[in-house]
Amino acid sequence: LQELLRVMRTIDDRIVHELNTTIPTASFVGKVDPGQTCKELYQSLMDAHTNRERIIKNCISQTSAVVKTLKEEREKAHEDAALLKQLRKEQTKLKLMQSELNVEEVVNDRSWKVLS
Repeated sequence: LQELLRVMRTIDDRIVHELNTTIPTASFVGKVDPGQTCKELYQSLMDAHTNRERIIKNCISQTSAVVKTLKEEREKAHEDAALLKQLRKEQTKLKLMQSELNVEEVVNDRSWKVLS
């Protein structure tokens, strides 16, 4: 998940570069429509943010379901060390995904501040 998000955050990491290459210099003003180009950049950024948030929330939902199931199994088998280990692993994964949602918010805010 983290590697996928890193790749998907490329547009945010390169927002300043994208803006610099989107806004034409004086010699290119007649050849490029800066309004249309900025609109396309804005839409790309919106799509990227929406897709990443959807992916993270989907992973959180799936992992939450696994944690719930493991907790139910754990209540039935109190002494199962392997089950406890798997539950802890899934709980850790869930916390990581929830923190990624917070990171996503920070990344998005930073990009919108640069764009506006």
